[in-house]
Amino acid sequence: MAYSEKVKDHYKNPRNVGEIENASGVGTVGNAKCGDIMRMYLDIDENTGIIKDCKFKTFGCGAAVATSSMATELVKGKTIEEALKVTNKAVMEALDGLPPVKVHCSLLAEQAIHSALWNYAEKKGIKIEGLEKPVNDVSELDDDDDEF
Repeated sequence: MAYSEKVKDHYKNPRNVGEIENASGVGTVGNAKCGDIMRMYLDIDENTGIIKDCKFKTFGCGAAVATSSMATELVKGKTIEEALKVTNKAVMEALDGLPPVKVHCSLLAEQAIHSALWNYAEKKGIKIEGLEKPVNDVSELDDDDDEF
């Protein structure tokens, strides 16, 4: 399995690892099939809606760590609306691609962002336009899977 240099770099030197105390929003998602778990912390400026800081903790494979790291880089300094547009495809493109068997890791990153934003919206009693309730287990998003 060949990984891009960016994937290797974000795996070996992940950005924004850790927790944010009293985070504005925290989201945790996992993948029951592979065992990856990703927790994303957001620090959102109350007045501007800009994500001042974003940290993550990921238990999983190298691709899961790399996608978490890249996702935090992509949402930091963005507005809530801009962060909502960070899709798994955007994460993969920023990493110069992922092997097909690791695409689910980028879905984890997208869902972790959405989960943290959902948590923030619930805490504040607000609705974020375009945000749907995230899944806890991204393996539920696999369309090609009809074993249940």
